[in-house]
Amino acid sequence: MSNPTMEAKVRELMELKRMREELEVEIIATEDTIKAVMGNEELLIAGAYKVSWTPFTTSRFDSTAFCKDHAELAAAYTKTATVRRFTVR
Repeated sequence: MSNPTMEAKVRELMELKRMREELEVEIIATEDTIKAVMGNEELLIAGAYKVSWTPFTTSRFDSTAFCKDHAELAAAYTKTATVRRFTVR
């Protein structure tokens, strides 16, 4: 399918994605600056804002190890789905 009238819309999409990437980099850099100031402290009061940086424990299922150790069981519970992938090149 060819649709030359959509070129401007696709260009806009690509520009917005580029801007998002730049913002994500700035957000991470700003967070890192705040974390550096906090050091080992878990709470920072910054005027009207309370910033917390607290440790927590999480547990995640190691599907790679499970599939390796229990291949037949993993295959029995694996679902296949067909989806559409949206890409712009």
